[in-house]
Amino acid sequence: MTAQLALDGTVALVAGATRGAGRGIAVELGAAGATVYVTGRSTRAQRSEYDRPETIEDTADLVAAAGGRGVAVPTDHLDPGAVAALVARIEREQGRLDVLVNDIWGGELMVEWDVPVWEHDLANGLRTLRLAIDTHLVTAHRAMGLLARRPGGLVVEVTDGTADHNDRHYRLNVYYDLAKIAPIRLARSWAHELAAHGGTAVAVTPGSMRSEIMLEHFGVSEETWRDALAREPHFAISETPRFVGRGVAALAADPGRARWNAMSTSSGELAAFYGFTDLDGSRPDCWRYVDEVQDPGRPADTTGYR
Repeated sequence: MTAQLALDGTVALVAGATRGAGRGIAVELGAAGATVYVTGRSTRAQRSEYDRPETIEDTADLVAAAGGRGVAVPTDHLDPGAVAALVARIEREQGRLDVLVNDIWGGELMVEWDVPVWEHDLANGLRTLRLAIDTHLVTAHRAMGLLARRPGGLVVEVTDGTADHNDRHYRLNVYYDLAKIAPIRLARSWAHELAAHGGTAVAVTPGSMRSEIMLEHFGVSEETWRDALAREPHFAISETPRFVGRGVAALAADPGRARWNAMSTSSGELAAFYGFTDLDGSRPDCWRYVDEVQDPGRPADTTGYR
């Protein structure tokens, strides 16, 4: 993020840091000097139902390589006892928690796109809500007490879409819609509950992200991602997971971050405000692009959006 270790001494928990945005956020917090506890269910010893190769140990190693300290703790965030043990470990080892990032999701394998509620598999839909909402509540219940002990704590709820976009648009199906509007409402609730403790809560969304799953979907790598534009021209506005990570690191390092309290913001908006770029030097503004180009059905054109 910067040449200085702006977050040296900061203790962060990134819940749901195995891959995607969670991994990008953890790495950028580490690059700014933080100690980052990274959690998830995929480890080198056992995979989750995703059955993917990314692990929390890999994320912890990337945090360390970036300059921070990464601590991998296998955690099922639907299990209150497991989350309580995680928080107790952080308290025992660090005595504090400064940043909580709630990025737990887990619904890709169960969501059916553009399917009405009466046709969508009910068990999969309800499981999606459990993974995407209940996990955030369990984590907040167990972790925010420690975070609230010191003034200045930051909670980041990660979602897909800004408040304005999610309020105006139906998001793929009812379960996905609920799963992605809920973190925005949770951030507003946490802002209210942390007010007496000098804390800040913000909902943050990446844009179209070149996550491991998306790169695999298009059959490309980070080095060859532009080959996907022949199949999906609007992928030109995509960003790496590190871009939203730099946004969260900038929030955590900003002594005036209370200006964002209870708000919903995006990686693009944070980049414009704080002046950072993605790894390739670009500054994509995905949600502006979606509203002005993609949703109106205009041809793909990133002029003015990168």
